[in-house]
Amino acid sequence: MNYIAHLPSRQTARILIGDAKMSDNIFDDIINRKTLFVNKDLLRDNHTPSELPHRTKEIKALSMNLVEALNGNIPSNMTLYGVTGAGKTAVASYVCDQLETKGSRIGRNVNTIMVNCRQIDTQYRVLAHIGNSLSESYEIDEIPFTGWPVDRVFSELVKRMDSKGGVFIIVLDEIDHLVKKAGDDLLYNLTNLNQSLKNSRSCVIGISNDLKFTEFLDPRVRSRLGQLDVIFNPYDASQLQDILRQRSATSIKEGVLNDGVIQLCSALAAQEHGDARCALELLRVSTEKADEEGENSVMIKHVRIAQSQIEADQITPVISSLPKQQKLVLSAILINEKYGLKNIETGQVQDIYAQVCLSVGQNALTQRRVRMLISNLDMLGLITARVISRGRMGRTKEINSCIPSNVEPMKIMGEAEPEMVGIFDKNYRYQTRL
Repeated sequence: MNYIAHLPSRQTARILIGDAKMSDNIFDDIINRKTLFVNKDLLRDNHTPSELPHRTKEIKALSMNLVEALNGNIPSNMTLYGVTGAGKTAVASYVCDQLETKGSRIGRNVNTIMVNCRQIDTQYRVLAHIGNSLSESYEIDEIPFTGWPVDRVFSELVKRMDSKGGVFIIVLDEIDHLVKKAGDDLLYNLTNLNQSLKNSRSCVIGISNDLKFTEFLDPRVRSRLGQLDVIFNPYDASQLQDILRQRSATSIKEGVLNDGVIQLCSALAAQEHGDARCALELLRVSTEKADEEGENSVMIKHVRIAQSQIEADQITPVISSLPKQQKLVLSAILINEKYGLKNIETGQVQDIYAQVCLSVGQNALTQRRVRMLISNLDMLGLITARVISRGRMGRTKEINSCIPSNVEPMKIMGEAEPEMVGIFDKNYRYQTRL
């Protein structure tokens, strides 16, 4: 009789471990090891610090407008513009927290509601989220995730806001994503909300990475939402150093950051449009790498390792989620480079692309569609496609991949599209320039 086969799974696992003690746990050594962190969470992008360096002007612009809520008046609607990691969400969260704190001290009912429109991305869901955030008692039924007409959800929201009273600041983060996906009906309803409210007031603050997203809006919505705009310029390397020094003072043990670590993290992030999130993530991952190696300090080499890992982590889902035809076009570019070609022309991509399509049983797209897909890959940062003039022969593009060397694009695409496995190893006829 096989005794082990009749044991519960946990007992079986313990017996198969062999020499390990019954009380051993794989986390015993890990949880008790020394760490260079004091509080790692302070380096994450969802943490709002008590001070925001180099955003005094933007904080003042918001506070000078929102102070109206403390007087019972309606603040102007606002739109905050700027590239990713420029501090828009952090500033809005910081000012709203300060506003609510001051309101509670002086007896003014001020409510701020932040909505991430990339996660909550339909009119129904945004209205339901705002309405449910006002529920303070189990006696009030939640608005269902789906199933009501939108006008009923809107009426319920108005009812709850009037019941609660005061001034409501509704912050719509990544508002451009919502508008491009679902249109501007939500913004029309929210910017028109005060006409339906009797015992309360509201204003809307939109946060956008896209300076041109208002082009998608109805002129009436655009004029209501754009009463006051605030532009957030990217951080430069010096400003990013100040941010990292402030955060690291409370999140990382004193004296463990070697000279040049903060400067390198800041310089690398400044190249990425002055992204503070990128700088903070780079410093956090660098410290994690030093921890994993059991080092007593964070060195330049850890920053380089962290940069390589972050690049791979960011670009892998981009490649994996490409539509199949874009994967095939990218494969054609990579195959040309495998043959030693650089500054690949559009015709050479088209030629290999047609052969790749044939090998996987896909219909090849027209040259015009392939050119559009090349432009999309360029926009995603997976390739560079530079237009050059060839005189009387017209214009073409010089195409090169710019995927980091530590990323294996063909492996990623093969895992996402099993029929693409092995296409990189096949033999293709390729053009040579005359």
